[in-house]
Amino acid sequence: MAVSITGRIRYSVLLPPLLPLLVCAGLALRDPIALLDFAQGASNWILVHFDWLFSWSSASFLLLLGLTYISPLGRTVIGGEGAERLLQPWRWFAITACTTIATGILFWGIAEPIYHLSAPPPAGREQPAVFALSTLFLHWTLTPYAIYTVGGLLFALGFYNHRQPFSLSTLLRPVLGPSIHKHGGAAVDAICLFSLVAGMAAALGAGSLALIGGVKGYVGADAGATPISLAVVIGIVVVAFSVSAATGLQRGIRMLSNYNIIGFILLALFVLVAGPLRETLSLSVRGLTDFAATFLARNVGGDPGIPTEWSHAWTGFYWANWYAWAPITALFLGRLARGYTVRRFIEMNLLCTSLFGGCWMVAFGGTAIVVDQATNGLLSNALATTGPEAVAYALFEQLPWLSFTAAFFLLLIFLSYVTAADSNVSAMSALCVRGIGPESAEAPLRIKLLWGGVIGSVSWLLVSFAGLDGIRLISTLGGFPAMLLFILAAVGLLRLVLKSYRSGNNSGPQS
Repeated sequence: MAVSITGRIRYSVLLPPLLPLLVCAGLALRDPIALLDFAQGASNWILVHFDWLFSWSSASFLLLLGLTYISPLGRTVIGGEGAERLLQPWRWFAITACTTIATGILFWGIAEPIYHLSAPPPAGREQPAVFALSTLFLHWTLTPYAIYTVGGLLFALGFYNHRQPFSLSTLLRPVLGPSIHKHGGAAVDAICLFSLVAGMAAALGAGSLALIGGVKGYVGADAGATPISLAVVIGIVVVAFSVSAATGLQRGIRMLSNYNIIGFILLALFVLVAGPLRETLSLSVRGLTDFAATFLARNVGGDPGIPTEWSHAWTGFYWANWYAWAPITALFLGRLARGYTVRRFIEMNLLCTSLFGGCWMVAFGGTAIVVDQATNGLLSNALATTGPEAVAYALFEQLPWLSFTAAFFLLLIFLSYVTAADSNVSAMSALCVRGIGPESAEAPLRIKLLWGGVIGSVSWLLVSFAGLDGIRLISTLGGFPAMLLFILAAVGLLRLVLKSYRSGNNSGPQS
């Protein structure tokens, strides 16, 4: 149940990210080309100078989580011995999977492999289909989920075990000490709010394109993604997740995620079985083998067959996008973990989610690749002539029950973004007020509605005036400051692991 904390708004957290966003919105309406040119320059500078840091930091998190898992810290119960579980395992998985994946797998899981199949970066590569599926595994499984898991685990231990504030500065306490809450805590929260608005706006932009593409393909409309149609679609989604966020974790988010994950599973099974099953499974084995063989090199940008420009445009974009979502997602995932051990947390947030993402990529990405090759580039042609939003519906046209599957796909896009936005708006709003604790974890409705409106407005401006390129730009800009935060947080987690070995017990780190 939401707890009223009227009059306790943290303006030092709310206003710093809000005011620049409003200024940028005004500039976008006045001179969108100039604003995009500036954003493009900033994004390019970040990728040229720090792409290596995106790659190496995210890859190193996997090693850090492995060390954490086998350490004495792994036996620590989040919330302390005897802590009551907030959620049972199935609901925990459903909420975790749906709030971390959002519309990403629905949009990119089909469109991305067709991009790679149409123009694979290694010149003359003999198996572009294998490369395309292997790349999906890289971008949507272990490495990105390691980012979320590191942040979520640190917050869970700080919030529940040591009663630290509901603040992103809690992630930094193990490395910077308790003074971080007094000297810099609000600044950390404000910067990360800006990062998340960027990430959520990018995801909503991709989802709105997919929804409009679906409506166009389903009803045969001629109009595409115009500013008016985008405004209508984004407005509906914003209203839906704002209403759901008003009900809190135990009602709206839990109910939506349960329906969402069941829908994901049913649709993936249908596409896999109704499509060229044997060919898709054969391709998935080869793609998984290539993924394992090139995992380290491609994670850190060391594959000599991958041009730098391609790596920046795809892998760099993905790491930045995952980082942009990571701070607020860490708060939300940490809240869910009460009553489970650190090891169970890693299993759920790293392994189970990666396995689910990999299975989805086999069903949708693998099927799309096989169908495209079997139809002489039908999906590639849809990508080239109409855009990425048309690829999914070109695929469904090759499968049975087109009317039903297309409508169901539209519903899942809508539900998946609403589910993810619901959870993140709840966490964002909680950062902006005082008094949030394990027993009072909801912010006032007006704060949730404010952030819902801001995210919708930024997303509309982004997609209306910049399209897919704008989504890439804002992801990079939002992910950079979040990456710096998480590198510091990872150092703190390593300190906790080493301390658990020195203490020789399983009670977890001491305050």
